Amino acid sequence: MSAIPKTYLTPAEYLAFERQGDVKHEYFRGEIFAMSGASQQHVTIFMNTSHLLVGQLKGRSCRTFGADMRVKVSPTGLYTYPDLIVVCGRPRFEDQQLDTLLNPTVIVEILSKSTEAYDRGEKFAQYRTLDTLTDYLLISQDKPRVERFTRQADGGWLLTESAGLDAVMPIGSIQCQLPLADVYDRVEFDEAQAAPKLRVVKEEVEAYST
Repeated sequence: MSAIPKTYLTPAEYLAFERQGDVKHEYFRGEIFAMSGASQQHVTIFMNTSHLLVGQLKGRSCRTFGADMRVKVSPTGLYTYPDLIVVCGRPRFEDQQLDTLLNPTVIVEILSKSTEAYDRGEKFAQYRTLDTLTDYLLISQDKPRVERFTRQADGGWLLTESAGLDAVMPIGSIQCQLPLADVYDRVEFDEAQAAPKLRVVKEEVEAYST
């Protein structure tokens, strides 16, 4: 992502601009940031994970949205496009266009070298201000690893990590599971990266407390 120079817009101007174009942009504090395209690995992981969640949520009160659904982080004013979103209950939107979601339950981001620091840092800090958000998942592209941050009753966030193709990442808040062998189906790794290494790490993460 990169800022477009000398582009300062109100939220209303940003939405009007965004709805007329083909390229997606994030918006924050008057600036818009063009979002880069996805790699083959990214697209494969997205499709696999989306398929898993859609199948497990069928017939239930939760539903899945893909990367074309914009999210507004109302407390901070950020507009962004998560890779995957799960909403439980009735989706709430900013206006009648129904293209800007306000109440995500679970957000999934697929990490890349250019966005990993942002996804782990400032972006997660903003996501944490959403009172509807229960879980934030980070899926690696270069190794079979999924991290899940879960909101705790005291406002802190608990990190659970599942690594290796034999591992499974549970998402208790929506009663779903992500077998890593399915998340990474048709994704190629170096042999050392793909070797089974069952590992689930849980720890309290004070740095991610609200």
